[in-house]
Amino acid sequence: MIKANENFLQLKDSYLFSDINKRVSQYVQQNPQADIIKLGIGDVTRPIPRAIIEAIKKSAKEMENAHTFRGYGPEQGYDFLKEKIIENEYKGLDIKSDEIFISDGAKCDTGNIVEIFAKDIKVGITDPVYPVYLDTNVMYGRTGKYDENTNRYSNIIYINATEKNNFTPVPDELEEVPDLIYICSPNNPTGVAMKKDVLKSWVDFAKENKSIILFDSAYEAFIEEEDIPHSIYEIEGAKEVAIEFKSYSKTAGFTGLRCAYTVVPKELIIEKEVYGNVACLSNFEALEKHPNSVISVNKLWNRRTTTKFNGVSYIIQRAAEAIYTEEGKRDIKENIEYYKENAKIILQGLKKVGITCYGGINSPYIWLKTPEGIGSWEYFDILLKKYNIVGTPGVGFGTNGEGYFRLTAFGDRTKTIEAMERMSS
Repeated sequence: MIKANENFLQLKDSYLFSDINKRVSQYVQQNPQADIIKLGIGDVTRPIPRAIIEAIKKSAKEMENAHTFRGYGPEQGYDFLKEKIIENEYKGLDIKSDEIFISDGAKCDTGNIVEIFAKDIKVGITDPVYPVYLDTNVMYGRTGKYDENTNRYSNIIYINATEKNNFTPVPDELEEVPDLIYICSPNNPTGVAMKKDVLKSWVDFAKENKSIILFDSAYEAFIEEEDIPHSIYEIEGAKEVAIEFKSYSKTAGFTGLRCAYTVVPKELIIEKEVYGNVACLSNFEALEKHPNSVISVNKLWNRRTTTKFNGVSYIIQRAAEAIYTEEGKRDIKENIEYYKENAKIILQGLKKVGITCYGGINSPYIWLKTPEGIGSWEYFDILLKKYNIVGTPGVGFGTNGEGYFRLTAFGDRTKTIEAMERMSS
């Protein structure tokens, strides 16, 4: 008799953004005249830069000729793109080509990475958090039951990100040591970015406790302050304890094209004797001298990739390569600046009506505090029904998100301005 994977039955009934879509659709059906402004889901609105479109056309044209046709490519990605990534994103950081894995999205990789680690490890996840980190660990059977009263799962170490610590937790606040630690900076949903000294404290903590950091840097293109690292590998020793995820979705508008990459350094290894505890060693010495006593995380991810993934299409990888042309860089910078200006407009608009907010600098997300006594979903209904504005309830990102709300800067400029005008009326 066929049976369901019981881990999936531990998940809450529906995904956050599915709930939002259902509520909005129902409201629009009842109010077809409503002019809805969507500042909720972080999907870009600016068109793909011309250099990227031309690269797509050129590579697609290659497919009609036998001598330039491409079929299956390397599962880990083509070298022509990896070389551009190293040259432009990791200059001076000693990242090698075989440590980069091209994928179809950072969301996919941050979700799939859980497979290569033992089920009985302890996972540390910030609260509030991007839902994929938590939900995929639930699916993999790494959590206990969900508690409706606390809005949390057992067997997860929740790392509190609150107003008290400026939504930037530090290791000293932990009561228990996680084996696997999720860090997103600039953060989704709070929009707050970790300064170098804070990120260093996490790297040092991971080294001391033989933990691994999963560092989601999908929004690094929005960083504008000097003391905010664009890569965790700017921190000394990070290659011994961290896997980094980067995406072209928000950087270059690839939400519909799908391309990203994950960096898994060869220095990152696990002792076989304590495999279930994700114990990392500090350098290559153990791998070289005791090859039977350690496991390369790079090899584990490569094995998983070659087994379950056939690679990002050649056409899309050529499109990603065009990001690094002079024209591509120029146009992408213009798009990023456009979204940054939207963030400033939202920040100014919210402050004008006396709303406390965070983020919006170094990030496309604005994390606002709802008026006293109003819950996140209640505030969602107020914005939707009174102002016809859609955002994201903070409680959907975790217990600590209750009483907060996320807006994004990815909307149209005119609509963004109008949204703030509506809220100030």
